[in-house]
Amino acid sequence: MSSLIPSAGSPGAWQAMHIYYAANPQPLLVNCVRPLVAELRAEGLISGFFFINYWLEGPHVRLRLRPASDDLADRVRHRTEAAVDSFLRVRPALYEVDSGFLNDFYNTLFDIEFPEGDRQAFTDDAGRMRIRPNNSRSYEPYEPEYGKYGGPDGVALAEWHFTHSSDFVIEALRTKNLHLRTVLLGTSAQLMMVMAACFLPDETDLADYLERYFTFWHQAFPGTGFIGSEEYDRNYEKTAPELGRRFAEIRRAVASEDLKQLPKFLRGWAAHCLELRRRVTALARSGGLVFRSWDGSRDELITSPGEALPLLLSPYMHMTNNRLHVTIRDEAYLSHVLARVLRSETGLPSVEATS
Repeated sequence: MSSLIPSAGSPGAWQAMHIYYAANPQPLLVNCVRPLVAELRAEGLISGFFFINYWLEGPHVRLRLRPASDDLADRVRHRTEAAVDSFLRVRPALYEVDSGFLNDFYNTLFDIEFPEGDRQAFTDDAGRMRIRPNNSRSYEPYEPEYGKYGGPDGVALAEWHFTHSSDFVIEALRTKNLHLRTVLLGTSAQLMMVMAACFLPDETDLADYLERYFTFWHQAFPGTGFIGSEEYDRNYEKTAPELGRRFAEIRRAVASEDLKQLPKFLRGWAAHCLELRRRVTALARSGGLVFRSWDGSRDELITSPGEALPLLLSPYMHMTNNRLHVTIRDEAYLSHVLARVLRSETGLPSVEATS
């Protein structure tokens, strides 16, 4: 199973720095993280990196760096601290989330994710979510989600993928106008199309999956107004024709693995997603994927690629959208529209017709 993951010798332990930055993270990622990672790689100091955006205790970037060996851990840590501290001095985030809409928004997320149980570590004396100081950083434990990604080998594969995803997203942030909502959603939709088509080539399976993906987010945030449906239908007619054409192009290119048919920025992503599918398939067949059951009561060995691929597609796809800074609401909207487009274009029966 180790042959499925690129060998990097004996790397050190992952370092996890949380950078609390109450603004769009694009400048932080492009002007700080990107050159830092490039320098550390050029000097052979790291064997991997990735980042995610998160909201707990205030908006922040979780930067993960893996030293090439334990002996290099202090050098990586000191270089990271110097780069981040310099950036925060020169370009601090100016908005505070101690009050107002964003604080209410994050507290709503907090109430949903922590309805009961272990909340004390994250709450203030009033019972509201504690907010870390803006423009600050903190080292926190790196806690891989073994149950979600299929155990140690599944996490190793996810970390390999996350490095590629992080590189891809940072380059997109640097070169595309992702600060424009239409460009951001168009980019997200195409990346979702590619990954989903690579993992689920059967059109019926793909349409069903996209609808389940929307339903999951819709049910995860009941009564919040985060995930709508009526406005999705109002926007559908404007977006469907172009999305349908592009989705068909992507499915044809992926099915034939003739990626020259795709726009240049999608070719590398498609090649990576096809390789990722092959690695998931091989890992499942070798008995290397062990997931935690939804109720948390048991471990489940998944050896069927047909089961493993959709299980991993969801967190893989969501985390790429997370890196793009796409909201859950917009991610749900895109999955809803893509499912409708696919059914309309291919003649598959609608959900209403099959229910």
